[in-house]
Amino acid sequence: MFRQPYSRRTMLRLLAAAPVAGSLFPALHAQTAPQKNKLKVTSIKAMGLKTMTGNCLIRVDTDQGISGYGEAGATGAMARARIATMAPLLIGKDPLAIEAHFHNMTSLMHTYIAHIPTISGIDMALWDIAGKVTGLPVCTLLGGPFRDAIMLYSHGPGKQMLDKAYMKDWAAEVKRKPEGFKAYKNGIDQVIGVPSAKFASTLVAEQLRNVHNAYNNCREAVGDEIDIAVHCHNELDTPSAIKVCQAVEGMNPLFVEDPLNVVFHEGWLNLKRNTRLTILTGEKLEMVRGFKPFLDAQACDIIHPDLAFSGGFTGTKKIADYAALTRTPVALHNVGSLVLCYASAHFGASIQNFFRSESAIGRPTRQVEDMAASNPPQVKNSQLTVPTGPGLGIEMNPDFLRKNLVEGEPWWA
Repeated sequence: MFRQPYSRRTMLRLLAAAPVAGSLFPALHAQTAPQKNKLKVTSIKAMGLKTMTGNCLIRVDTDQGISGYGEAGATGAMARARIATMAPLLIGKDPLAIEAHFHNMTSLMHTYIAHIPTISGIDMALWDIAGKVTGLPVCTLLGGPFRDAIMLYSHGPGKQMLDKAYMKDWAAEVKRKPEGFKAYKNGIDQVIGVPSAKFASTLVAEQLRNVHNAYNNCREAVGDEIDIAVHCHNELDTPSAIKVCQAVEGMNPLFVEDPLNVVFHEGWLNLKRNTRLTILTGEKLEMVRGFKPFLDAQACDIIHPDLAFSGGFTGTKKIADYAALTRTPVALHNVGSLVLCYASAHFGASIQNFFRSESAIGRPTRQVEDMAASNPPQVKNSQLTVPTGPGLGIEMNPDFLRKNLVEGEPWWA
């Protein structure tokens, strides 16, 4: 006689532990299944710091005393206003149902359309909780790691590139730095005499000569040991972007970043047709919908999402997977705090098509390093070691947080 090999209760338990069919994150579901419905979200908080270039920290608390941290591409006040509309979707719910929460938050339409930068920070915090609950690093839950360290790039001078003597001294200095950065992106705004992130009039011959001379000076100073990228802020029109690419082509830049305004338009295609240089863009684009036109039209060579703006871990994994269909590399924009730094490390480790991540590590202000109470970021030969502790692997320094609160900002409001 046929005998049932498992009891009904055992079968249900095995099914609950199995990866969810069609899920983007089978490792997450498999590892968190034993803790399903054992925690509840009790609060979502936001707090802005002076060191975060307009971003804010997000903290999600649970009834088991486990808190997760994220970084949102919004001020504290802005994030708190948007959290008020989303809190009913999360308070009292299982924080480990991350995909369901992401869908519910991002599909909001009334009374306000979903604010992806705030959702990005909440999503990061939920993944941090999942890692702490399971004892695993986020990169493992995301399906990786493909690597145990990620390549970084840093930031170089702007107008000073026109001064050959200055650039010679700068090159000697960066080659002595302990982080050993192998790539710097240097800003074009001061070279062409335009305030950062402001639209420029069509560039004239003198400005283009300055661009040519500045980046050639930089290449001459650093030699072939260090890559140099051209850092724009979406300020150029299409003819100027094409001319800038022509002006810097001889020094072989690593990439030209954000020469045109943010959203997709035919100007990006015109630029791609008229340059052989690598075009990178995407730091303020949101979700797959923001990147899809660029990828479908092959209008850029590298996409550049920021986890604090593009959809956190969940949304940016969808972006990276879509980019992989066209073999497009994924770089990460990151000038945020230690939270975004470690989030970028975990994400970069978890995807096959990762290129490099921007970094604010190594600045004299130590605004990233000093946020850590322990386990500060380790960078050697331009590579950041991916934290191996549970979740994001962060223990934050409360003294640093209090010292750097935005004026008038409440403590974890």
